[in-house]
Amino acid sequence: MDSSTLSNGSLWLSPPTVHDIDTITACCQEPSIGHWTSMPVPYTREHAESFITDIVIPGWLVRSPTWALRPAADGPVIGMIGLSPSGRPTDDTAEVGFWLAPAARGRGLMTRALNLVCAAGFDPDRFAFGRIEWRAIVGNRSSAAVARRAGFRYEGLLRGALVQRGTRRDTWIAARLATDPADTVDDWPGGIA
Repeated sequence: MDSSTLSNGSLWLSPPTVHDIDTITACCQEPSIGHWTSMPVPYTREHAESFITDIVIPGWLVRSPTWALRPAADGPVIGMIGLSPSGRPTDDTAEVGFWLAPAARGRGLMTRALNLVCAAGFDPDRFAFGRIEWRAIVGNRSSAAVARRAGFRYEGLLRGALVQRGTRRDTWIAARLATDPADTVDDWPGGIA
């Protein structure tokens, strides 16, 4: 297993490659993925190609890693998760984003993936982030449940913080610090997670 691959023995995270383009394209046809993300809709093969060549490959060079979730080391892509640094020169904050194919949902895979990514993100010998933020369009309770189970603390609502295909959307924000445990957080507002 190379240094860019993460695994807990039942889930593998590795950088997506050009060999995954068709699977990524197929997964991103799922309406719920486009509904809750800022990715293009409709999502085409050209979008997946650009994702690999313009985001994934250069991202690894600038502390902005992206991993494909796989059910086995050489398995197909069933989801995606990545970290994006804040961009502020002295800030050690990253934002996490993720999606999961419908057939893989409901088994805790994304929570496990998020914990693996946080461990790598906080590791001083890997990415050395001190804070990882989660943001989701208001109403995305499935994503909120994943963040809550992975130890993220709810911090509030950001008005119009995300532009989704030309429309400003309110977002929830939560965060986990390097010193926070990966335990489920119980103090999220009712109805969110």
